[in-house]
Amino acid sequence: MGVFSDTRGYIAECWQAWNRFWFRPTDPATLSLIRLLAGAMLFYTHLVWSFDLQAFIGQDGWLPVEYIRRIQGQQWSVWSVFFWTKPVWLLWTVHIVALLVFFCLMLGLFSRTMAVLGFLFAVSYAHRISPGAFFGLDKANCMLALYTMLGPCGARYSLDSVRRLRRGDTQPVAPSTSANLAIRLLQIHLCIIYLFSGLAKLTGENWHAGTAVWWAIANQEYQSLDMTWIANYPVLIAIATHVALFWELFYCALVWNRYTRPLVLWMAVFVHGGIALIMGMITFGLAMLIANVSFFKPATVRRWVDPVASRIARLLGAGR
Repeated sequence: MGVFSDTRGYIAECWQAWNRFWFRPTDPATLSLIRLLAGAMLFYTHLVWSFDLQAFIGQDGWLPVEYIRRIQGQQWSVWSVFFWTKPVWLLWTVHIVALLVFFCLMLGLFSRTMAVLGFLFAVSYAHRISPGAFFGLDKANCMLALYTMLGPCGARYSLDSVRRLRRGDTQPVAPSTSANLAIRLLQIHLCIIYLFSGLAKLTGENWHAGTAVWWAIANQEYQSLDMTWIANYPVLIAIATHVALFWELFYCALVWNRYTRPLVLWMAVFVHGGIALIMGMITFGLAMLIANVSFFKPATVRRWVDPVASRIARLLGAGR
């Protein structure tokens, strides 16, 4: 009976821990900050299509719609609103509406509605440009847009919160189960990305040899900062290669421990910051760092962001 009782107690504790992990209400500060940053990223990265919109996503652009539909087949999950924007005026209209949605998401105006529309538009752009210009940035954008729509992403740092204050609603922002769920799903998604990225690198000879970082630095197609001087320090190259690989493989384990989490997140800054500065992938590096914000505690986010948000709210007249 003692063993049976201990087993039941252990199972009950595991079940309670599971429920706490996924469904414990939490302050939506972290999700709100991610909404602000992700909205800015979505707006900027889709704004650049405007410089040659018809060539990028027009019906007869560099990758014509008929060609895309033919290679994608009849998969029901592959759709894009840009498959049906044949007139040029309609293409520009939908594009401008999408940019307004991303901009409103960034500002936090009608946040929940804009988050849903933002996700649909982000997927539409990604499916339209795939496979010709579908990169990690587009996947990161869709990932961020997906999880902002699952919780109250406009509860803080938004025009929605300013409007609420101006109406005289001074009730504190309530902890939210859906905010916790959205953040947890983003965290798990991020862990899966890094784990499988690391496992894929294990099959590469350059990663085993400790030279992968050098080949990335020496690739002139992506080179924005000349770091070829590092060729004089092969040991440093090997250390950087193996540390980056170790970080990706064990991110999913070490990031959950409160003692190793700061080191893991600082390593994310160095890895993605290096990719941004040295290889010119600034937007991709920033998008992945935005995703890593999901591991910031709401109290930490509020300590950093609330003073700035309060000053902005006062400027907008919400403090009257």
